[in-house]
Amino acid sequence: MDESDRGEGALLDLEEKSNQELRELLSDLNAEGQRLSYRRRVLHGKIDILRAELVRRLKSDREAGESVDAISGGDIDRLIKILANELKGVASVDVTEEPEED
Repeated sequence: MDESDRGEGALLDLEEKSNQELRELLSDLNAEGQRLSYRRRVLHGKIDILRAELVRRLKSDREAGESVDAISGGDIDRLIKILANELKGVASVDVTEEPEED
């Protein structure tokens, strides 16, 4: 199945596709769904890490008697660095690319 069959028009003209083409399309779409699900889980993990880091900092600031009403520019910069860095323990699989075929 070529790349155009997996794009937006993948579900057009289904009656003209063979059973094998339908199976391949189904398999491709299931694989894409799994990649998207993995990416979503990674992103939610990053969000959780950022929230935990922010809570930790605000709690530390509060215990030190500092105001916790506003987030400083330094906090934002540190959070951006955390988000931008590769997470340790997370597979470095590029989930945006198609899997290699044998």
